Amino acid sequence: MARVCQVTGKRPLSGHSVSHSNVKTKRKFNPNLQTKRLYLAEEDKWITLKLSTDALRTINKKGLFAVVKELRASGVAV
Repeated sequence: MARVCQVTGKRPLSGHSVSHSNVKTKRKFNPNLQTKRLYLAEEDKWITLKLSTDALRTINKKGLFAVVKELRASGVAV
């Protein structure tokens, strides 16, 4: 599975590590992803999602059922 958040779509970014002498080398900025097992009470089942910590805050704000509904509307199998 790729390093992509299933809710927000965050992906790794590329950039440079810059040393004291200003030498630039390529590096990756990976999103802070967590694999979470969440209980969907409306359907009485557990779902596993790969989420960024930002997406966890979104779920706390909107509610899990609303987020899952949006995911299914956009074509993601949950």
